[in-house]
Amino acid sequence: MAWWKAWIEQEGVTVKGTPHFNPDPDAETLYKAMKGIGTNEQAITDVLTRRSNMQRQQIAKSFKAQFGKDLTETLKSELSGKFERLIVALMYPPYRYEAKELHDAMKGLGTKEGVIIEILASRTKQQLQEIMKAYEEDYGSSLEEDIQADTSGYLERILVCLLQGSRDDVSGFVDPGLALQDAQDLYAAVFEEYEKIANKSIEDSIKSETHGSLEEAMLTVVKCTRNVHCYFAERLHYAMKGAGTLDGTLIRNIVSRSEIDLNLIKNQFKKMYGKTLSSMITEDTSGDYKNALLSLVGNDP
Repeated sequence: MAWWKAWIEQEGVTVKGTPHFNPDPDAETLYKAMKGIGTNEQAITDVLTRRSNMQRQQIAKSFKAQFGKDLTETLKSELSGKFERLIVALMYPPYRYEAKELHDAMKGLGTKEGVIIEILASRTKQQLQEIMKAYEEDYGSSLEEDIQADTSGYLERILVCLLQGSRDDVSGFVDPGLALQDAQDLYAAVFEEYEKIANKSIEDSIKSETHGSLEEAMLTVVKCTRNVHCYFAERLHYAMKGAGTLDGTLIRNIVSRSEIDLNLIKNQFKKMYGKTLSSMITEDTSGDYKNALLSLVGNDP
């Protein structure tokens, strides 16, 4: 079964990196793209959107060794706007990126509860453990304590529960894929029984009994339990529908899922909205930013 699981996981990935990888020529290409007057944005896109995150980290090391400069800082100084935001996001190791998104959602005036809810409700226990560790290393404080300081009431309790669930000790061997399927099957049965007793869906009950961020948190937990790929398809659609694109949501979800399950999310997107994710990105974005997003998304299903 291991080969089957590995094949399914690869099927979901849109950014697989390049075989026979050598970081040195890539680092040189990036250096030339940013040297002198003007920047070759297409060359930057061609390298960084077609390498895996692990390969990007190797390119950054080679860039530093060859040219004595920090690659991410150099990119920041040469690029601007949404394109810069997307390219810099690609340079973070995955858990550090999600820790940064959580930190950014809480620092300064006003808390972006939607970002915190999205990340905490949709990640596995193991992913949450890694995010908590990266958060503490990078910001010198506990993610749980910062969330408690920035939220209150039932919302705080739900978010803390999601984090604490990530610390459960599991003895013996557990296949994460099977464990997730078992959990989803169990919750689906619970939701079904609830609907029989209450004569309405659990989602309708949540909507009638709660509102605001608490409603969003509870619905997100249910959606991720039912089908996490549908949830991310919905988040991507939400980021682009209506006037103005929510670029933070669009970038975060494409970058964070590109090496996990973006192909599966694309399939759900097409089923749910009758159009491809690529076509909606093409309609809603432009220039180098659009090209980089499309490169990460890959071919349409």
